[in-house]
Amino acid sequence: MARELSVQNKVAFDISELVLGLECGGSDPTSGIAGNPSVGAASDKLIQLGGTSILSETTELIGAEHLVAARCVTKEMGDKLTAMVKRIEDKSKLYGVDLRGTQPKPGNIAGGLTTIEEKSLGCIHKAGQSPVIGVLEYSEAVDPEKHGLYFMDTPGEDIDSITGMVAGGAQIILFTTGRGTPTGSPVAPVIKVTGNPETYAKMTDNIDINAGRVITEGKTPQDIGAEMFDKMVAVANGELTKAEVLGHKEFGIYRIGDTF
Repeated sequence: MARELSVQNKVAFDISELVLGLECGGSDPTSGIAGNPSVGAASDKLIQLGGTSILSETTELIGAEHLVAARCVTKEMGDKLTAMVKRIEDKSKLYGVDLRGTQPKPGNIAGGLTTIEEKSLGCIHKAGQSPVIGVLEYSEAVDPEKHGLYFMDTPGEDIDSITGMVAGGAQIILFTTGRGTPTGSPVAPVIKVTGNPETYAKMTDNIDINAGRVITEGKTPQDIGAEMFDKMVAVANGELTKAEVLGHKEFGIYRIGDTF
């Protein structure tokens, strides 16, 4: 496949052919204040131009799932999304784990998040304001004839979640991190974003966009979202992300069944 790819010539395609994966990891309050709303603005712009975005991480909806379900274009779709959240909670309880009682994680708490609802409300900002037109199982492909915002049932584990979205058709990932998660992918470019100015200062070699300027410079999420959109276009045209330059190629597959 690599040999075949090496002899292919680049051809122009419309922005509506782009499928964007939305991910967050190592969240802190700046994720919900600056990073994720800026990603939401970029996602909305892509969708307005006919493109597609995938919101992921089922566990990151807990406590806010009703808000995303209300944005689904049909009640049946909203019920399916809500059932996915219940399914993963019920499965965790079989193993003696209460997801609502174990979140936020220690790193999130150290960053300043207080409840799972607060974390989830920040997470869903990545979806912008667009309606949800499809609800997908893990790695299920988006409909090439239906462009817009999808939700995919993926785990909160960043690398496994990214793999699922890429398998479903995502060609570029927008990854927000308040605390500073050094993650890439061997399959799709990962554009790293932080809403925390201190994290950006410490990780400028790894993070592409400083959305913390919403806090320090009075920029709006729409301002940063427009910058992100331009970065997405540049990456689609071949510009390397910082994760690619550093050689980050993390990969994992969500195990959806038991192993005996």
